[in-house]
Amino acid sequence: MISAGIDIGSRTIKLAVVENNSLLFTRKIENSFDTLNACKDLIKDISYDQITSTGYGRHFFAEHFTCNTISEIKAFALGANYTLPSCRTILDIGGQDTKAILLDEHGKLKKFEMNDKCAAGTGKFLEIMAMALRYTLNEFGEVALKAEESININSMCTVFAESEVVSMLARGIDRVKVAKGIHQSVATRSLSLLRRVGIEKEVVFAGGVALNKGIVHLLEQQLQMKIFVPNDPQIIGALGAALNNSKKE
Repeated sequence: MISAGIDIGSRTIKLAVVENNSLLFTRKIENSFDTLNACKDLIKDISYDQITSTGYGRHFFAEHFTCNTISEIKAFALGANYTLPSCRTILDIGGQDTKAILLDEHGKLKKFEMNDKCAAGTGKFLEIMAMALRYTLNEFGEVALKAEESININSMCTVFAESEVVSMLARGIDRVKVAKGIHQSVATRSLSLLRRVGIEKEVVFAGGVALNKGIVHLLEQQLQMKIFVPNDPQIIGALGAALNNSKKE
C-alpha cells in the first residue's frame, strides 16, 4: 500500500509518501492565502491508496479530500521514531508554535507540552527579528553561531521584542550581539518547555527552526548533549502521518 501524509503548517505544507514502511519521496511548498489550491498543487500528480492529514490545517484538508486526520503530536512521534528509533525526546519548532514530546522506550507517546498561543520563540518570531536586524534567515543563524557575546532580550513578545531591537540599534548596539541574544532567548524558552516533559536521550529537533544552526548550537550548549537534526526536519510530521496509514495495514 502506498501511504501519503500531508502536514499543513502555517508557513509550509509538507508531503511524504511511504510504501511498505519505506519512504519513497517528500516535497514541500510554501503555504499561501489559498491553502486549498496549494494543497492541490502539492498532491496533483501523485498516486496513493490512503492519505492522512496533520498540522493546524488538517481538518480543513479533510473537508475537501477523503482522508484520515491525526494530531501533530502523534505525527511527530511517529516520524521522529522512524528517523531515529532510539529517540526519546522531540523538540519541534515550527512557524507559529513549539512542541516538546516525550516518548517511552517503545516509541509511544508519554507526555507532551506546547507553547501558548503567543508566537514567541517560533519561526515567525525569528523571521521578524531577522528583518528588524536586516539579516536574511540564513545569515541570522550563522551570525548567532559566530558571535562571541550577546545582549539580553527582555521581551519574548514579538511586537515588544521588535521594538526593543529597533531601540537597541538606534542606540548603536552591535546587531551581531543582539542577534545572538535573540537566539539565546529562543533556546532558553525551548529548553524550559523540554524540561516540563523531561529530557531523555536521544533528542530529535524537528521543524523549520531546526535548520537554524545557531539555535541548534545554543540548545546543545544548554543541554550539554548532542541533538539529532534530521536531513529534512520539516517533513517529520508529514512522514509520521504517512506512517500512521502503514501501521493500519
